[in-house]
Order: sequence, then structure tokens, then C-alpha cells
Amino acid sequence: MNQLRTVKHRRQPHSPVRQGVIDYTYVLIGSVFVALAFNLFLLPNQVASGGVSGISILINYTLGLEPAYVQWAFNIPLFLLGVWLLGGLKYGIKALIGTSFLPLVVLLTKDLPPATLDPLLGAIFGGMGVGLGLGIVFRARASTGGTDLAAQIVHKYTGLSVGMCVFMIDGLIVMSAAFLFGIEYALYALIALFVTGKTIDLVQIGVGYAKVALIISNQQEEVRKGILQDIDRGVTKLVGYGGYTNQERPVLMCVVGQSEVTKLKQIVQSIDPQAFVIVTSATEVLGEGFKRA
Repeated sequence: MNQLRTVKHRRQPHSPVRQGVIDYTYVLIGSVFVALAFNLFLLPNQVASGGVSGISILINYTLGLEPAYVQWAFNIPLFLLGVWLLGGLKYGIKALIGTSFLPLVVLLTKDLPPATLDPLLGAIFGGMGVGLGLGIVFRARASTGGTDLAAQIVHKYTGLSVGMCVFMIDGLIVMSAAFLFGIEYALYALIALFVTGKTIDLVQIGVGYAKVALIISNQQEEVRKGILQDIDRGVTKLVGYGGYTNQERPVLMCVVGQSEVTKLKQIVQSIDPQAFVIVTSATEVLGEGFKRA
């Protein structure tokens, strides 16, 4: 009966056309969030937290050039250079749209009044806005280009990891901010970078953390049936051996939602008070009963 109910409610994958529309919509919406965070929080407070947006803040401060034009001047050539050096449309049309549309929104919203002139608040909420926008763009398997492409190019010709290349490029931008604006503003930029990374993770993974329970019991069959019947969650039996006895001790693995943890422990406790139970967090679970990729 459970299998029939699961199959009945199984969602069908989106058609290629519909999925394409969803992805392009994500790119546009994400770019809007990044642009608004830039104009409302980062630019007014001179928080140059890496990337092409950080470069545009530095150039705006030193030369007075419009940030949107600076971003176009870096993004589009970097995209074309990436296509040439990395081979093919590595990031596709979605990345081209992101690299072009983001500066356009920056230009259109440049006259909005700053949300705050406190650099710390600007770093925190600017970082959150950028992370939210980039997380949405990444969910569409796209990119806003910029220093991500530059890092890919450096990686190809130096052998350094992409993560290290991004760190080096963003580090140079933050150091430049320290030289132009002062060390405090460089620290604000680091805060913004940290908040951006955490927000991207939050958008990508979500807040509904599930729990993984590993159960070792002498009454494993009764425990398995109890979980299946009372919580309606699947159970996987893993092969395990006792380190002291070297005897086979099967391990039951079950993934449950946060609200089901207490009930799971109560079921196991009522069946086998001597059971050994480990409960740990799972930041992302894909599959039946949880979310889709």
C-alpha cells in the first residue's frame, strides 16, 4: 500500500522547454537580488567584497566611473575569453544573460536611496542579498560570470584549484579595498564574503535539515517494523561487525524529519531499551519522502 501511494504522488520531471523557462527566470530574479543588494548596501558603504562588483566599487571610488559600465566592461570580455580559452559555451546562454542583465539592473536601480549608511549593516545585509541572488542563479545551473570565469582561466593555465583561484582574486580585491578605504572596510568586505557564502549554502541546501539515525539493536526486526508502521519512513539495513566481538551486527539506517526524531527514539526505546542509537544531521536529502534535486 505504501509503495502504491508513493508511486501515485511521484512528481514527473519538467519538460525541457518548461525547465528552460524556469532556469532563465531564476537567472533574471537572482540577478535582480544581486543588483539591489549592490546598490542598496554595498556601493553606498564602500564594501568591496570581491568579484566584478567589488572591482566596480573600487573604480567608482578612484575614477568616478559608473559601476554598471565597469561591470559590463569586465563581464562580457571575460565571458568571451572564457568561451575561447575554456572551449565552447562552457556556461551557456544562461551565463551570458546573467553577465549582461545584472549590470543593466544595477544601472536601472542606481538612483535608489541607500538602505543604510552603516558599513557593518551594509556588509551583513549586502552579503545576504548577494548570496540570495547567486544562490537562485546557481539553482538554475548558471553563473553571473565575472571573477568565476577568471578563476577558471587561471586554474586551466596554472593548475591551482578553482577555489584557490577565486580566493586569490577576491583577496586582491579586498586588499585593494584596505589600501583605498582603510583596514576596517576590508574587514567589512570579509564579513560580506562570509555572509554571502553562508546564504548561498542556505539557498542551495535549504533550512529543513533532516536527521539520520543509525540504530544497532538485538531486536532489529521489531525496530524495523515499528519505524515502517508508526513513522512511515524507509529503513535500510547496513552490514556491520562489532569491533570487539567481530560478530555481525546489522545497522539500521533511517532518515527522518526533525519533527519525527522524538517519535523515532520513543519507538526504539519501547522495543529495545538497550539499543545503541546515533542521530546526526543531514544537510540535504533527495528522494522519495523528501525533496527533489
